[in-house]
Amino acid sequence: MRQFFGVLRFVAAAAIVAAIVGQFVKSLSLAPDPAAFVVNFFSFFTILSNLLGAIVLVVAAWYAFRGRDDSPGFALVRACATAYLATTLVVFNLLLRDLALDQAATVPWSNEILHVWAPLYVLLDWVFAPGRRPVPWRRLWTVAIFPLAWAVYTMIRGAIVGWYPYPFLDPAVRPGVGYDGVLVYVVAIAAFILLVGAGVIAISRTSWPYGRRSDESPGVVAAPAVRSRQDAVVDR
Repeated sequence: MRQFFGVLRFVAAAAIVAAIVGQFVKSLSLAPDPAAFVVNFFSFFTILSNLLGAIVLVVAAWYAFRGRDDSPGFALVRACATAYLATTLVVFNLLLRDLALDQAATVPWSNEILHVWAPLYVLLDWVFAPGRRPVPWRRLWTVAIFPLAWAVYTMIRGAIVGWYPYPFLDPAVRPGVGYDGVLVYVVAIAAFILLVGAGVIAISRTSWPYGRRSDESPGVVAAPAVRSRQDAVVDR
């Protein structure tokens, strides 16, 4: 079972990398300013979260083939990646799915992998793959660090260069609302990421579907009870 998930993880990671490269090459060929395009491309939360997901899947595959449970630190990183990709799945399909895309620049299969199939696989892998280690509740705040840092970077850079990766982050999209409207979106998405992170951590702390938590070593039997003084005397 562990090796089976190891193979799936390598396949999923390869699909993510192929999707990112495919979209990058297509868009770069149409970009009037390649240098600006490269920075813009790697400023999308979708791209960054999928890159993290691909790296996590490769490391998780290594753990699977070694027959080892996740280390505590890697379990936390994996939980964060799962929360980010699950958020990408929900936000894209709720807020961005119906937006008109530049079909000349968009690679359809890449778009679906990065926004739907990769996030779905990473989430299902977290639920069903053996070797998952419980993540402490006190680590929940860690999930918000990267998205908040990305939001700050995006708003500062956007104010300087006049470009935002998503329409709901652009203050000029809704005149009269401006940064107040953007702040509402940022707070809402941050709260949603924490909610998803809480769900991811909660799943990690259950024994389902394998009947034991991954921090419980299999095959460990309870220590025998201490014998009474009378039993010890009889043995003599």
